[in-house]
Amino acid sequence: MGRLLRPLLRGTTYTRLLHLWVPMLVVSVWMFIDPSRPWVPALLLVPVGLIPAVRVGEGVQARLLLLPGVADPGFSVAPAATWRDRARTVVWLEARMALGAAAMFACVWLPAVAYDLAVGAGGQSTGGISVFSETVPRWWFALLVPVPLLALYGVVVGLGELVTGVARRLLGPSAAERLAALEERTEQLLERNRIARELHDSIGHALTVAVVQAGAARAAGDPEFTDRALAAIEDTGRSALADLERVLGVLREAERPVSGRPTLAEADRLLESARASGAKVDAEVTGPLETVPGPVSREGYRILQEALTNVLRHAGAVPVRVRVGVVPDEGLLRLEVRNPLTARIPGPGRGNGLRGIRERAALLGGRASTGPDAGDWQVRAELPMR
Repeated sequence: MGRLLRPLLRGTTYTRLLHLWVPMLVVSVWMFIDPSRPWVPALLLVPVGLIPAVRVGEGVQARLLLLPGVADPGFSVAPAATWRDRARTVVWLEARMALGAAAMFACVWLPAVAYDLAVGAGGQSTGGISVFSETVPRWWFALLVPVPLLALYGVVVGLGELVTGVARRLLGPSAAERLAALEERTEQLLERNRIARELHDSIGHALTVAVVQAGAARAAGDPEFTDRALAAIEDTGRSALADLERVLGVLREAERPVSGRPTLAEADRLLESARASGAKVDAEVTGPLETVPGPVSREGYRILQEALTNVLRHAGAVPVRVRVGVVPDEGLLRLEVRNPLTARIPGPGRGNGLRGIRERAALLGGRASTGPDAGDWQVRAELPMR
């Protein structure tokens, strides 16, 4: 019994009924103007539904009254962008008016029938049941009073579910809107992954340099070397804080430009940081770096940063060969970082850095390879500049 009465305790039941009654206000006004042509309001809905903005209002009403409190009810709140969407809006308006008329009729007629039965059971004659008063016992009327009320309950709940289903069908997002939503979601995921890579590369590099420098200073026991190590840690820490502030700024301000990210033109600070950590870096840059497009140069910087970080983390103070080459004729930026393989136990990590290198290259339409090569560990990337 409680399950049967549960819909009567939900506010949604009554907001849906209100949603069905709203079109009847227009019909009621028209009936005062010209009751001989009750079909005119339905006819006027056709040009109204063709107005793109009408779909917005209908979607908002459906969200507020049919499924209030639902985070994503599936109703479009964008103007109709195609003639197909406008046609769906017209069909929706006509269906809403028809269902509203059925709800209004049921809410007026069924309670009136219940009232007539109750009055007839009390011994009074009414227009609705007077023809049966002589042939049907009065106590039958009392038994029949709940029937129209149960029918009213079924009509109200059933029409509410029906109009919600029709609204989802006709006011739901079109194929173009679903595609736009999917593209937006994809962009959000790509942005989250990019920020995760930025934090991993920048903060990971700074922490790796700090750990290596601190360990080397403690092992050396040389005050002069310790001073140089602390200076390198301070400089790397400042750069990491600047990167962290920039990434957090992007999170706070969605429209903030990415032009503040470092490029290959600033690669010297990476090389000096690696040298200060004890690595013997042999760097060679060929070709005009200034011709490299901003996005390619920024991603190239991060690839070089992650490659040097892996050297310091897993190999330590070993010789490192860095080659950065711009090949305008081929439209390519080539990066190569090589260091001797060592028997050291690898430092902490789960391979996120190497995967990030490959992802960065792939997003630009390039390719990257990492792994052993002729006794060395090699990171090699080719990024198209077009």
